[in-house]
Amino acid sequence: MADNQAVTKPAGRALIDAVESAQLRKDVPEIRSGDTVRLQVKVVEGIRERLQPFEGVVMRLRGSGVNRNFTVRRVTNGVGVERTFLLHSPRVEKIDVIRHARVRRKQLYYLRGLTGKAARLKELRPTSTKQRTANKSAEA
Repeated sequence: MADNQAVTKPAGRALIDAVESAQLRKDVPEIRSGDTVRLQVKVVEGIRERLQPFEGVVMRLRGSGVNRNFTVRRVTNGVGVERTFLLHSPRVEKIDVIRHARVRRKQLYYLRGLTGKAARLKELRPTSTKQRTANKSAEA
């Protein structure tokens, strides 16, 4: 092989990134494991489409970019139901974060074995401006 030939890389990855960035949604809130979310999911029944709410705790987040997905768990009538959604999917109409919880793990699989009060997560409440100023003055 001749040394003077330049090796060019294919522009495949740049092309894939450009196409994927066009597919990303802009209205997605920042969600983390432990958050309680309410989703509006498009459900197709025959020729009709309707929105179905699904509310539960985010158990895990995986992937990145267009392939980012999250699993939501809810318990209805004593039966645990977990659904995995693509974050940037057109089937997910709206995502509302109801509350944040303090968790020490990224993937909350241990919730599957818990029932009742044991399955509760410690809620993180946003700090008020008065508390923030008090914290800043205490640090200074």
